[in-house]
Amino acid sequence: MTLITNASQWSYGFLLNFVLIALTCRYPLLTKSGWVNAGILGTILFGCLGWKGWLAVVIYLALGSLVTKLGYAYKKSKGISEGRDGKRGPENVWGSAATGAVLALIYNLVNGSGEYLLFMGFAASFAAKLADTFGSEIGKRWGKNTILITTFEPVSAGTEGAISLQGTLASIFGSFLMSVVMVLLGFIPTLSSFLIVFICGVVATLLESVLGAVAQDKTKWLTNELINFLQTSLASILTIIIASFVI
Repeated sequence: MTLITNASQWSYGFLLNFVLIALTCRYPLLTKSGWVNAGILGTILFGCLGWKGWLAVVIYLALGSLVTKLGYAYKKSKGISEGRDGKRGPENVWGSAATGAVLALIYNLVNGSGEYLLFMGFAASFAAKLADTFGSEIGKRWGKNTILITTFEPVSAGTEGAISLQGTLASIFGSFLMSVVMVLLGFIPTLSSFLIVFICGVVATLLESVLGAVAQDKTKWLTNELINFLQTSLASILTIIIASFVI
């Protein structure tokens, strides 16, 4: 899948995002500033990767928002729901998609050189993030016997670094689902590529839980959004390294 970007493509991206956001901003998915930043992100992705790159992230945002709303009343009653009634702000937008946006910009700057590996990294960043969102939201609502990933001691749902069987299975499904989306959009060309992206998405999510358990509550500057960026970056780097040796 080779793309040639130009000024017209960036213009189309801006107009498309402007129109769609104007039509959908009434829905409680993002805050006002979240919609603005989503428009910037969408323009970058359309300008660099065309409609397929843009659509990949639209699908991710839709799936992530949907799973956040599942069991929201229960999670809110327990004090473990997303703030702002589940609306995502600019920090959420970039925490989730900054890695993908950087890879898209690199692809544009190098005129498509290294397309295969860059696309693999792009796909893995969103597979990992959807895995994290699915695992967190499903785990907080339906997780049983929640334990801390580093010590295996029982902890309350919503604790940083907590995992459960239900949440872990949801993470696996989230990575699988986003990897399938990336196959359908042409970012993942082969079965072996699919397996690398899918597995790295799950591994990065588990390592994110380890980081959350070890450091997040002890380090003030280590915000949830920064951890999200580190997780998606780790998934991309692992994928690119493995793919460069294996395929």
